[in-house]
Amino acid sequence: MIGKRDPGLASASTGTSTGEQIGERRPRGASWRSWPSREALTRVGVPRGRIVLDHTMIAGLSVLVVSGCYTSGAFDGWYALLPPLGFGLCVAAALRYHHTTLDHRLAASLGLLAGIALCGLGAYAAGAPTPATVIWIVVSIMAMERLPLPVGLATVVVLVAGFVEADETGIVGAGLTTAAVLLAGYSLRLDAEARGAGFQLLAQERLAREAEAASAALAERARIAREIHDVLAHSLSAQMVHLEVARLQIEAGADRSEILKLVTSARSMAREGLAETRHALSALRGDMAPVEDYLRELAREDRAEVDVTGERRDLPAEASQAVRRVAQEALTNIRKHAPGARTRIRFSYGTGEVSLEIRDSGPPRTVDGAPVAEELGASGSGYGLLGMRERAELLGGSLDAGHEGPGFTVRLRVPA
Repeated sequence: MIGKRDPGLASASTGTSTGEQIGERRPRGASWRSWPSREALTRVGVPRGRIVLDHTMIAGLSVLVVSGCYTSGAFDGWYALLPPLGFGLCVAAALRYHHTTLDHRLAASLGLLAGIALCGLGAYAAGAPTPATVIWIVVSIMAMERLPLPVGLATVVVLVAGFVEADETGIVGAGLTTAAVLLAGYSLRLDAEARGAGFQLLAQERLAREAEAASAALAERARIAREIHDVLAHSLSAQMVHLEVARLQIEAGADRSEILKLVTSARSMAREGLAETRHALSALRGDMAPVEDYLRELAREDRAEVDVTGERRDLPAEASQAVRRVAQEALTNIRKHAPGARTRIRFSYGTGEVSLEIRDSGPPRTVDGAPVAEELGASGSGYGLLGMRERAELLGGSLDAGHEGPGFTVRLRVPA
């Protein structure tokens, strides 16, 4: 007999419990000795037409058993109450058997099957062999479908004696009955396990998607934290240094022009930090301007040349931000260490990557050819090419920087 639909199956269909979704991992080579998975033992995913067919078959077998008891003539008079009573006990035991097998309680499950089989034995002893045979067939199929396979086979072997005794054709008929029982029970078992495996795969896919979403969320948080660090932390720390120096110089009675220079530098850093914060927020929202437009805007105040080659395309946010940060840092360093130098920016869309090259002509020189002394703290947001190199390597790219002739060159390559 087939039990009702299990109300506790929601966990298997909605994925509330990892253990129930995926089931226990079975050791290799031992699956034939194991219980069917919980998903296989439930009715979830069974088509409505199949459920109707099962219920119809159960109703037909019930009518056959009860009517067979009366047509056999073995239950007359007061004994007429026994078939409905025995049938009710069998139904209750079958429903309970459904739950004990879900809990993998072998002793309780075998006890319930034994109770149903004893009802069949009572019918046979009273002189109703046909209902008895039907009950034993149902017990055998239930054991094959829901118990560990060795236990199910052992149950069928025990009931073979009943088939031989009750079948009028003898051993041949009992053999055919046993073969049919084994085939039907094992087919139902395979069908249930295939359905259960499908639900396990769905549960595993759901867990994988949840893990992927959590990983993506963590990566996005890390990206936001990196942007905040690059844009605000360095800029604010540099401003604090300049303002602290200005405070000390005011207390020491330093020249007004020196103090004004430090305050002006801090204000310039604040302005650049604010602009970069806006760019970072635009990047996080996904509505930032194309990279080449940003490079031209950045180069305008330094009168740098910008060359863009390759077919223009949308870039991932990380790659776009890396190009912007490196360009800004390189131009800041040029303003600081080589003011007035000629600067050339080359940006290229390559196959699977983008590259950026920023080259300057070197610092200005005195009449005798010596470099002009660098002016401390002229500008700069303090991001640092070291941090940019780390950002490029995190993306699978590279950043090279060094002197080439009198000038300095920065080359960036990132996948995109």
